[in-house]
Amino acid sequence: MRLDRFLAETTDLTRSLAKKAMQRGEVRVNGEIVKQPATHLDPTDRVHWNDELLELVGLRYVMLHKPAGVECTSRRGLYPRAIDLIDLPKAERLQPVGRLDVDTTGLVLLTDDGQWAHRITSPRKRCGKVYRARLAEPLAHPDDAVVIFHEGILLEGEEKPTLPAELDVLSPTEVALTLYEGRYHQVKRMFAALGNAVVDLQRVAIGPLALDDLAEGEWRTLTDAEVEAFR
Repeated sequence: MRLDRFLAETTDLTRSLAKKAMQRGEVRVNGEIVKQPATHLDPTDRVHWNDELLELVGLRYVMLHKPAGVECTSRRGLYPRAIDLIDLPKAERLQPVGRLDVDTTGLVLLTDDGQWAHRITSPRKRCGKVYRARLAEPLAHPDDAVVIFHEGILLEGEEKPTLPAELDVLSPTEVALTLYEGRYHQVKRMFAALGNAVVDLQRVAIGPLALDDLAEGEWRTLTDAEVEAFR
């Protein structure tokens, strides 16, 4: 890796600012001041910036209990972002693994490992996402609804019906729903197609990983076993 890129990866410096820091003599490699941005580093090289030893952060895997009023986006907008709740170096590199609507709470995974994220979000991988929904009205004909969700629903504005989904009726106004894809506002639109509305929605599981006892807004890194469970 080039030295200027290494500095940009391990600090808040851009590559242009990293070059200026080198020109000021602030960067040392193995104890020697280095001013050439194109210097290539070996894995065993030790790099210091202003006496601070720098290390690559590597790949991160994070579970967040997303509160309402938080967006799953990398762009700054009207609401706080999920990554703003994560206190890790270079947290802005973390990307949500699938998104939740701003008013939906629950389990969000974030990572900077794109291949790992693809295994979870690709419908072909059949990684189920489980939601609990509270409905505005009692679910009419629950047995029929289970069949309709399993057969797929042609949503307004779509050309293909939804993939088979698993509906579990917990009470007249509370359900658990397992989806294997992630269309725009999908849960809300599926119930709207039945003439009902979702008034509260939470994602409680993704694949083998369930939302644990984290309070809303809290996060933790995944264990090695949890990461490997998705591979």
